[in-house]
Order: sequence, then structure tokens, then C-alpha cells
Amino acid sequence: MSDNANILPASDQNLDAAAAHLCTGGLVAFPTETVYGLGADARNDTAVARIFAAKNRPSFNPLIVHVLDLQSAAAFGHMDARAEKLAAAFWPGPLSFVVPRRAESGLSLLVSAGLDTVALRAPAHPLARDLLARFGGPIAAPSANAAGEVSPTTAAHVARSLGSNIDLILDGGACAVGLESTVIDLCSDRPALLRHGAITLEQLEGALGAVDDATRPTDGQAPRSPGQIARHYAPSIPVRLNADMAAPDEILLGFGPSCPATAENLSRTGDLTEAAANLFAALRALDRPEYRAIAVMPIPGTGLGRAINDRLRRAAEAHNV
Repeated sequence: MSDNANILPASDQNLDAAAAHLCTGGLVAFPTETVYGLGADARNDTAVARIFAAKNRPSFNPLIVHVLDLQSAAAFGHMDARAEKLAAAFWPGPLSFVVPRRAESGLSLLVSAGLDTVALRAPAHPLARDLLARFGGPIAAPSANAAGEVSPTTAAHVARSLGSNIDLILDGGACAVGLESTVIDLCSDRPALLRHGAITLEQLEGALGAVDDATRPTDGQAPRSPGQIARHYAPSIPVRLNADMAAPDEILLGFGPSCPATAENLSRTGDLTEAAANLFAALRALDRPEYRAIAVMPIPGTGLGRAINDRLRRAAEAHNV
């Protein structure tokens, strides 16, 4: 099968086909506003196991379960007043909640990777929401790429990474946000940020007050959220951060107006939202064997820049572990 054989344009017929695949335990890749997800019925042990097999994903790394809304989420996890407040502000959108899993949820225990919690998100992308409505149930969906690789922001990225391991890839164009969702843990009295994303720490603290930063687990601690393992978002060649320029055997990933005009630039105007949307596609484009490394110019560490730098740091650390 060629890489593009199972990519289908979004249409009523293809959305119905995707929902049918999910109903019979199949795997469907679909666009969200963050990145493309690799979806399966979150209640089906065999289907969820297929996600881990297709991605070669460690079984201790939990999955995010996608739902339509707060009412749907409450059937699977205990959504307290803080969750309700955040959902009112940011759902549907790029924010996932880790909450205590309901014993009667019916979710496969595999989605929680041995924990008594579940990560839940209501995506904003219209195709993701249409698919959820047609399927009529929760969809477990990590990023649709092999474990450790750069996350996919187009259908072609998915096909190149996973190919015929997926029953169907719905093509919804490029993802608008381009970074995985922010993840916040609401299982304790004090909320904790587990993964940086498009919803910033400042926005979360504006809604809830103080939020702990737990984005880097301590040694030996099991991941409480996707995106917490060290080897993540990694090109095949090393990444060098905070570079003023590229060495002769490197290729430059720039940011802002000071970047050479011939280099790949995340945002020539220094716009962090544009940079986030372009990040994963740029890392894929520069991941070329004729270069020893990707040299990355500095990115401001405030707001959405925290999430961009988090992904770049993990990409750089992947070649140091």
C-alpha cells in the first residue's frame, strides 16, 4: 500500500466510514485543532491495544480520551467545580483535564495506563466533533505518529509515519494550533500543569489561581499525562537550542526578523501563535540526513513560547538520553 492509499478527503460518506471503522475496533486518524489524532473506541480493549501497537507506544504512557462536551466527560471522570469553570472558558478547545476515572465509566483500563485517572478533552476542530457525534462515544486518540517522532500536523505526515497501520486517515488540512493540548491535573487540592500547550499557564492561573508546574516528572515517576516522557517530538538528527547561527554542517530553524531570509523561519514577525502552528512541520522539513543537526534560534519563554520551548527541549534531549 502506498503512503497516500488510505487518506480520504472529509465528506459525509468518509466520515460515516470512519465512524463505522471505530465501531468495529478499527483505527482512524483525524484532524484536531492541535495535531492529528490516532483514534479508537476508548471502551474497546482490543482497539486501544491496537493504538499502542501501531505507534510502538510504551504501555505506561496514558492516552487522552476525546469527548463532545462537559456532559459527555462527566460520564467518564469526576468533573469538579474547577473542571466546570475551565470547560466553560476553554472547551471545546486545546485543554485536557486529568481527573479521577469513574469506576462505572466503561473505558478500557488501557487508556489510563494503570492509573486511577483519565485524561479528557473536547476538541474544537469541526471534523473531530463531527466524527465524535457520528460515532456516538468516546475516542481515545494520541498523536498519529510513531512513538518519539515529531507529531503530525497534516494527513501526509500521518501516512508517512504510520502508513497502512491505520484503517483510514481523514484529511482536514493543516492543524491550526500545531501543538498538543495543554494538560492540567485536577486530582488534588492544588491543580498541576502536566503539559504546556496553547492554553497558557497564565490563562489557567487567571481562571483558577495558583497552578503548580509539574511538566517534568521526577526520576522514576510514571507519566501522569501524555507528552511527559523525555524522548518525544524528536527528529532523526540532533537539535541544538539557542543558536545564533548554524554551523556549516547544520541547518537553521529561525524565529523573528533577524533570521536570515534563506532559512526556515517559524515566524518572521515573531508571532508565537504562528510559530507554534509551524513548529512540527518545520522540524519535519529540516530533518534531512545531509545535515548533522538542526540549530534553533532562541524562542521567548513566555506565554505560548513555554509550550514551544518545551517541545524543542524534549527534541534536543532525545539525543542525549
